[in-house]
Amino acid sequence: MVRPRIGPRMAGFTLLEIMVALAIFATLATAVLSASQYVLKQSAAAEERLLAAWLADNQLNELRLQSGLANGQSQHALHMANRDWRLRQRIADTTEPRLLKVEIDVSLADREQTVHQATGWIADRDE
Repeated sequence: MVRPRIGPRMAGFTLLEIMVALAIFATLATAVLSASQYVLKQSAAAEERLLAAWLADNQLNELRLQSGLANGQSQHALHMANRDWRLRQRIADTTEPRLLKVEIDVSLADREQTVHQATGWIADRDE
């Protein structure tokens, strides 16, 4: 004996299933956005450190090409990659009379925090 159908059978999702799916999607979307913000922040910081390292290396190489370097401290303002930078350099004697020690601190012009610090030794051409 075949049973007669009482009403048309409906296919689909219930409201509760849809609400649970939306809650899961919202949670995942929030996690993905949070992770992408972290990545963007870290890449910007890495770019700053890379540019600061380039500036410090450039300054050290420029000093190597100069003759008659004087001991002491100085500060330079530079513009690179649409940013203003401040370089502080200290030149001092070492225990080796033919070498000078150079320390360079690089920071953004509007911040006091050092982004990169480099130390190098330069042959004293006056010796």
